[in-house]
Amino acid sequence: MRAKRNIIIFIAIVLVCGWLGVLVDGFIPGQPQGNTLGMGLWLVLPLLTTIVLRSFAGDGWRDIGFMFHLKGNVKWYIVSLLVYPAVTFTVLLISYLFDWMNFSNFEINTVISVFMGSLLIQFVKNLFEESVWRGYLTSKLLVLKVNDFWLYLIVGGIWGAWHMPYFLVFLSESDIISVLPVNRWLFAIVGIVTMIFWTVMYTEIYLLTKSIWPLVLMHTTEDALVNPLILEGYIQVAQGKEFLVSPTAGIITTFLYLIVGLLLRTKRKKLMRRTSQSTSITIMDH
Repeated sequence: MRAKRNIIIFIAIVLVCGWLGVLVDGFIPGQPQGNTLGMGLWLVLPLLTTIVLRSFAGDGWRDIGFMFHLKGNVKWYIVSLLVYPAVTFTVLLISYLFDWMNFSNFEINTVISVFMGSLLIQFVKNLFEESVWRGYLTSKLLVLKVNDFWLYLIVGGIWGAWHMPYFLVFLSESDIISVLPVNRWLFAIVGIVTMIFWTVMYTEIYLLTKSIWPLVLMHTTEDALVNPLILEGYIQVAQGKEFLVSPTAGIITTFLYLIVGLLLRTKRKKLMRRTSQSTSITIMDH
């Protein structure tokens, strides 16, 4: 009962905190785009909520996922680092072969420089996020023994809905158009669906490692590498092909991430069966 109550409190705050940020920004005009007090509230309040619930509402700290659990899991850390670069490279290669992108502004040294320059701030930001979405919401839903697919849908849906103020207010029109040539509402819908699909691989790596750190690394790689390709203009997707091969929200791109997540799920299920069989044999031997 306490777990359900706290999850409801968490979700309610998550869904309103961004709109509180929008309200605050309405009273403070002239703030720099993308760096407002309202955005700060939107980013920080979910984490502060988990801290309060863990400290004063009985949730505790044991399942926060702060242990690295490197033994036997190094390969999943490597997967976490390589997923976004590998899928992005695949999408860029497909686009190159079919002439769906313009690479005339692509300079590898510049891309690497931008990537390295944004790593630290993205790491800190995603430590906040992953402490919330995997370290809190996913771990608490696991206590309730939520079915895998409901877990993906709930976490991904709430994660996406939390972004609604970002999609509808905080994000600039130029950034939206650079990703997909659509209005804000359609962009928000696409964003939520994309995050539900992404949640499969985030959840599966969390279940495989019981740690948020590989997810922090994966999320950081996405923000520092993939987003700048479009937002900084290093590549331009051909008109009409954005829905197919946008590196952040294209149909091909998103389904590749879903395939990665489902493959990880298959691997986890195999490991669980192997562990169960091993345990049964041990019990019989005794």
